[in-house]
Amino acid sequence: MTGTPTGHATASDQRPVVLDGSPLSPSDVARVARASLIAPVRVELSSDALARVAASRAVVERALESGKAVYGLNTGFGSLSHVRIEHSRACELQRNIIRSHASGVGEHLPREVSRALMVVLAASLARGASGVRVETLERLVTLINNHVDPAIPSRGSVGASGDLAPLAHAALVLIGEGDVWHNGRVEPAAWVTTSFGLAPLALEEKEGLALLNGTHMMCAIGALLCHDFTAIFDAAIAASAMAMDAAKATDRFLDARIHDYRRQPGQIEVAARLRGLLAGSAILPSHAENDPRVQDPYSLRCTPQVLGAALDAFRFVEGAIVRELGAVTDNPLVFAPSAGNAEGDIVSGGNFHGMPLAIPLDMLAIACAHVAGISERRTFWVVSGFDKFVAHKPYLATDPGVDSGLMIAQYAAAACVNEIATLSNPASVTNIPTSAGIEDYNSFGATSALKAMQCVPLMRSVIAIELLVMAEALEAHRPLKSGAGVEKAHALVRSRVAKLTADRAPSPDIRAIEQLIASGAFGAA
Repeated sequence: MTGTPTGHATASDQRPVVLDGSPLSPSDVARVARASLIAPVRVELSSDALARVAASRAVVERALESGKAVYGLNTGFGSLSHVRIEHSRACELQRNIIRSHASGVGEHLPREVSRALMVVLAASLARGASGVRVETLERLVTLINNHVDPAIPSRGSVGASGDLAPLAHAALVLIGEGDVWHNGRVEPAAWVTTSFGLAPLALEEKEGLALLNGTHMMCAIGALLCHDFTAIFDAAIAASAMAMDAAKATDRFLDARIHDYRRQPGQIEVAARLRGLLAGSAILPSHAENDPRVQDPYSLRCTPQVLGAALDAFRFVEGAIVRELGAVTDNPLVFAPSAGNAEGDIVSGGNFHGMPLAIPLDMLAIACAHVAGISERRTFWVVSGFDKFVAHKPYLATDPGVDSGLMIAQYAAAACVNEIATLSNPASVTNIPTSAGIEDYNSFGATSALKAMQCVPLMRSVIAIELLVMAEALEAHRPLKSGAGVEKAHALVRSRVAKLTADRAPSPDIRAIEQLIASGAFGAA
């Protein structure tokens, strides 16, 4: 994503991703999207998928021969669906729908999102319910494998009749038009595809609509975010455990009996993970007696409740995305012949509507707000030096007054939290009709996805700052050590960032920890 570390652990797994009709996983999407020419991850089509696509196309061909009006085959689109289109103008119609719908504006999506979109689209078409030709699907896969990645403006989708504008910009490349990423720049697709020996495709009935009429941008972004959120959440758990010993908190509030009575699965899991990370800590018993404090602040004591709620929310989000990664969101759908229907069938519906993703993606931004928000509060508590019992120097500075230590790192965390909070206002609750009113209730899930795409890397930065601060704060309690899990997390931070001995710019240290988080290193802590 823009401004985030990429090319992490997934890129080292170079197994091909086989499109056989089964659901993709977020990891599959991330591996293809973040693969480089040096470490490619190929996309392959199974023979079963090709057979399903051919059978689906045969149903389309029979419907055309019947002469009946079928939406998307021989009619106009949207509010123009009453207009019949003759076969002689079919290619013109498919070309025109792509050209006319390529109305995106704003900066381009990150290249990895374009690649993710393409593989999600190809996987959907490979399920054999969209009525495209085999050669059209094969061309799409050829573009992915050759890193001919469309340059797609980020704004323009209302997330209802699919992500029409972004997908139109992707489809332009199939017909030799539009722009692509090439050598780090945006270049005209015509000469790039020609250099690969790829002549423009002449699309036939249904194919233009099938390429545009799905939720593939929302789903692609969601898949990448789910992949990234998991690694960041692991780091957030590690940072929370580090904070508890850094602040000399009690572990009484992690008692399993407390959390069992609340019955919330995320809370129970987070408390258990924190107990595991702190197990064997020598810091906890060091202040078991004569500690004047009665209770710890909510940012420590209620970590299982807050992070647990965020985890439960994320699992809802992840479930929606994973289901979508196995879906077909085209319209109309083409059903191959079966025992009950020898001729097959073509049925119009509304699978292109983005609401099943819009609400979860809005929820993902809210989850980010709370994971980051409580992290910043723990950082504030430790760097402020309020609790004299803990005996941290203000801002963890080496020589407070002369040195400012990590004072402004907390400012940066606060700025990120404020931005996430601003972005957490849901997009899916506002409707603006389109297409002369025939499309009268839109999801705006694309906006939900774009907002979440900003929130996740901001959350990563906040957690990186907490890890930086807590690694420093734990040093103040030496020679006492925390639990093995916490010490492992501390060692990970120290593998990239040296102990503070005098003021230095924290920004490079924060970036180094962000890259460590993105690598998934804290998942093993």
